Amino acid sequence: ENLCFVHLSRSLSFFSLQTFEKLLIANRGEIACRVIKTCKKMGIKTVAIHSDVDANAVHVKMADEAVCVGPAPTSKSYLNMDAIMEVIKKTRAQAVSLNESICCSFISSLSLQASEGVTFIGPDTHAIQAMGDKIESKLLAKNAKVNTIPGFDGVVKDADEAVRIAREIGYPVMIKASAGGGGKGMRIAWDDEETREGFRFSSQEAASSFGDDRLLIEKFIDNPRHIEIQVCGVLADKHGNALWLNERECSIQRRNQKVVEEAPSTFLDPETRRAMGEQAVALAKAVKYSSAGTVEFLVDSSKNFYFLEMNTRLQVEHPVTECITGLDLVQEMIRVAKGYPLRHKQADIPINGWAVECRVYAEDPYKSFGLPSIGKLSQYQEPLHVPSVRVDSGIQQGSDISIYYDPMISKLITYGSNRAEALKRMEEALDNYVIRGVAHNISLLREVIIHPRFVQGDISTKFLPEVYPDGFKGHKLTDLERRELLATAASLYVAEQLRSQRFLGTPRIPIAKSKRSSWELSVRLGDGIYPVAVSKDGSSFSVEVDGMKLNVTSEWNLASPLLSVTIDGTQRTIQRLSRNASGDTSIQFLGTVYKLQILTKVAAELSKYMPEKAAEDTSSILRSPMPGAVVAVSVKPGDTVSEGQEICVIEAMKMQNSMIAAKTGKV
Repeated sequence: ENLCFVHLSRSLSFFSLQTFEKLLIANRGEIACRVIKTCKKMGIKTVAIHSDVDANAVHVKMADEAVCVGPAPTSKSYLNMDAIMEVIKKTRAQAVSLNESICCSFISSLSLQASEGVTFIGPDTHAIQAMGDKIESKLLAKNAKVNTIPGFDGVVKDADEAVRIAREIGYPVMIKASAGGGGKGMRIAWDDEETREGFRFSSQEAASSFGDDRLLIEKFIDNPRHIEIQVCGVLADKHGNALWLNERECSIQRRNQKVVEEAPSTFLDPETRRAMGEQAVALAKAVKYSSAGTVEFLVDSSKNFYFLEMNTRLQVEHPVTECITGLDLVQEMIRVAKGYPLRHKQADIPINGWAVECRVYAEDPYKSFGLPSIGKLSQYQEPLHVPSVRVDSGIQQGSDISIYYDPMISKLITYGSNRAEALKRMEEALDNYVIRGVAHNISLLREVIIHPRFVQGDISTKFLPEVYPDGFKGHKLTDLERRELLATAASLYVAEQLRSQRFLGTPRIPIAKSKRSSWELSVRLGDGIYPVAVSKDGSSFSVEVDGMKLNVTSEWNLASPLLSVTIDGTQRTIQRLSRNASGDTSIQFLGTVYKLQILTKVAAELSKYMPEKAAEDTSSILRSPMPGAVVAVSVKPGDTVSEGQEICVIEAMKMQNSMIAAKTGKV
């Protein structure tokens, strides 16, 4: 967290300014924890709200007070404004930090609370209402001379009208929720059928996530970059001042949700950066914006940029801006809310170094680049021992990842004097991140940041489907990497065999020590079976694979979740995730988990006599690829369905997914 202050250390001297005695945080997870950290530094007491399933959440433990506001569903807890208003009165909080969904849905309540002397940490309600509605915000942007995307400026009434409008604009089009954000309620349509389906799912997701099912349609800019300007993209105060704090590149996305962000962008030149910043400030001033916010743009290959939306909140990716500017954006929001003027001029805002953020999700990246996973974090260790690493999280070992909330585990941020240094530190941090108990997207994140296209800055919002047209398959091992993995796995096996022969203390009966120093093994990796010869030389092993010898050295602390191994002078950090008595073992190597089977030469020869377990026939079963709630069933027993026909709709983490028949048959 101290990365925020590596450049502008004078920020710390302003924590002593009088602001508020007590602040209520109507949010959860990493962002609630982030706000609490700054409040503690500023001497502000905090009140957390939580649902019943979040009673032991990290943000609840960090706050000075905590109050339960309802059951797990967000509509009955974190979006339950009546309960939140009651907590504000009960705890006598002087200020409140709300999530954007509450802000958009309960404008009148906020105004009432303001009249009773409670300050909202964020922009005024009229700015939230104007910018929270994509239709109104687009009209305001046009009037403020901000570049906008061609499209229909009104509310789309039904699927038929959606098709008519889409034809008039010209395919492809983007269908999105007027009150939306975070990729929810958004669909790309390339024809009439996809427009009808997109209208249905987008309206349902919008109603579920935002309590507002209104939709708009605009031209889809194919193959753009997603670059946003932090006003803190604009930072504005109540004295008519506004700043833009440079840009963030957010083009690596899946399902319109950001995965990797960085600041600054490799694409922008100073002139384009200034033009985007000035338009962002113009929009902020047009709506009398008085807090931190983000103006998002789509940028084409010719550096033409178009207003996408303005988010009237502290964005998930704000840490990368803090790293390169040295500003604490939460502190600035609190100061502005109290009425203090901005203490910086535009000329004061630097770009110092480079910062990269990876969103670590409890998701299976091998399914549509990330379908949600639930479970308990049985083991969790953040890579904070790696230099220049920051982790913003709201979970800990033992935390539950449930179907009710966003599956984000943390935001992993690395900083460097240049982009190459920041990316190298990110690679190391991902290798040293221990997450057990749920599926996670570490493998995808690591592959993205080392991919030649990403390293060169050749990216767009279509990066993932272009680089992985058949879906993500994990790291593809080179011949050298395959030998390194085989040698490491064989060395681990032998190290464990040797450990199992040791006795602690003095045995009552003398035991002859084994003088064995070589082992002949058979290692199965994927479809290949490889003979491996291992010999011990002190704390090192000499391993022969494919007729080549490799020297493998480590401390061999088999109880540690992380194992640093040196293979012929190359250092690798690996994780052994599982093993059993049959020789099966799972090893995380270069970010990807590989399943191996390690047997002695004799056991491998005998294994051919073991019967193989027949694979389950699932062709007649529709099995959800993720946990969630069934929100619609489109068939009934006795119906005949064809391949590709929708059977039901599953909602998970507020996203709706259509489940289709894999073959023609009868239900």
